[in-house]
Amino acid sequence: MAGSGGERLRVILYTGKGGVGKTAMAAATAIRAADLGHPTLVVSTDAAHSLADALGRELGPEPLEVAARLWAQEIDPLVEMERAWGQIREYLGRLFAWQGFSQVMVEELTVFPGMEELFNLLRIEAHAEDGRYQVLVVDCAPTGETLRLLSYPDVFRWWMERLFPLQRRAMKVLRPVAQPIIRVPLPGDEVFAAVDALFRRVLRTQALLTDPSVTSVRLVVNPEKMVIREAERSFTYLSLFGFLVDAVVVNRVLPAAVEDSYFDRWKQVQGEYCRGVEEYFAPVPVLYVPLFEEEVVGPGPLRRMGESCFGQGDPARFLISRRPQTVTREADGYVLHLLLPAVEKGRLRLRQKGEELTLGVGGFRRHLILPRALANLEAAGASLEGQVLRVRFREPGAETGGEGGGGKD
Repeated sequence: MAGSGGERLRVILYTGKGGVGKTAMAAATAIRAADLGHPTLVVSTDAAHSLADALGRELGPEPLEVAARLWAQEIDPLVEMERAWGQIREYLGRLFAWQGFSQVMVEELTVFPGMEELFNLLRIEAHAEDGRYQVLVVDCAPTGETLRLLSYPDVFRWWMERLFPLQRRAMKVLRPVAQPIIRVPLPGDEVFAAVDALFRRVLRTQALLTDPSVTSVRLVVNPEKMVIREAERSFTYLSLFGFLVDAVVVNRVLPAAVEDSYFDRWKQVQGEYCRGVEEYFAPVPVLYVPLFEEEVVGPGPLRRMGESCFGQGDPARFLISRRPQTVTREADGYVLHLLLPAVEKGRLRLRQKGEELTLGVGGFRRHLILPRALANLEAAGASLEGQVLRVRFREPGAETGGEGGGGKD
């Protein structure tokens, strides 16, 4: 997929717990990329937009050029919903109105939870197809809302591939006969065509966002326990859905120049957390951004933030080329694959307690926060194959099939 001038398109998604500074980081990345010559668009898909505040510019639902080679946009979910959902919503509105719902209830019932965020992501795919930009930087909604959308394409695919063709064929036969008798508003061909078009857009968007040659996710954290724990959980969720995480950005780190004794304990705690982040997310690069003496708002402070984070490097380059963690489905469970390039073979040790998994290989030790899909299963064994550690998860009490390579403590 090519961007402006025939260059390979690059998509960077920023997410993290609310309030960690992901919007500023997205804006800083976009400014740095534009300064290096990339036609760049920074987009906010967060319902609580703050990109305009960060840039110090009024923004709207269409891209606005805010500097040389830099455009910015705060996507309006209502506009995107009308584009992608208009005909379908019109039919659902007629159906609910026929059932006697008030107009206010109809308006609410025709918008399903999470749809607004999904339509925002569809606009990213439209920008990618447009080809005007080399770099798309996306300020996503806080981690929980963003991750909730990742299951939509798979759920949608199941319905579209199994039930949708049957419903469409049946409706063609039944509509002429049933409509005059039951007087229920039945969907026409244009509604089915709109559903099919939406399905194909969702699949294209999923393919774009999970393409490791185009898209990567960067997690933004602060050196705080609760924020880091959520990022750890998000990291495994992103792996479960096939996303490449190519960097973790630790924002608002107290700089060494702060010598007031009041902050000594804070600096010590932050140092401990930063070391923990590097150990947990290895081999994913960890980038650091200091706590500045002023609010990071406007082009000047944002440019300084980008330079502090990336130095002289290009923020559009991939910081890691291989997914460090993936999850695959098997007939009797899941397998968690961990890339551990610096680990030597040794006795494998596993210990699981609810959503927490501790594993050891020789002198290496890692603590993982598992997503619900794995936390409800049992870590049944592990094996080290080259640089990849494979951890198998099965239903509690299920046979492990005799595969070797360690076990539980």
